[in-house]
Amino acid sequence: MEAHAVESLPARSREVARALAAAGVPGQVRELAESARTAAEAAALGCEVGAIANSLVFVSDGVPVLVMTSGRHRVDTAALAARWGRGELRRATPDQVRTATGQAIGGVAPVGHPAPLPTVVDEALTDYARVWAAAGTPHTVFPTTAAELVRVTGGTLLPVTA
Repeated sequence: MEAHAVESLPARSREVARALAAAGVPGQVRELAESARTAAEAAALGCEVGAIANSLVFVSDGVPVLVMTSGRHRVDTAALAARWGRGELRRATPDQVRTATGQAIGGVAPVGHPAPLPTVVDEALTDYARVWAAAGTPHTVFPTTAAELVRVTGGTLLPVTA
């Protein structure tokens, strides 16, 4: 992304754009006129709801963790915790999300956090050649792939449903 285009983004999204560029991600952060807080709203990008990579923050064993899940289904927390080898997954509170990521619910990006989070990328995202992830605010997104999400987050590819 060109420097002047990055500077026109919201502060949180600028951090994400810089982290993506540093990781060699070619997709550029886009600012949307409408919110992309939910998968259904984000599907206005012209893609299937399943191609939306929702960023969900949970707390497991006292540690915040990130689950990048396809917008087409819900996370089965018990099944995922067992598969991932972690303790119980509890949804993080809005304050816990902001502390762990520096971003608000509805706009959490896979990168640009104060420190990397243990991450799972939903294997269902591999069904799509291109997926869209939030870029630090509910109004910013970027195109990517499941493989790229695994690479930039250091995450693990796992099914997140039963």
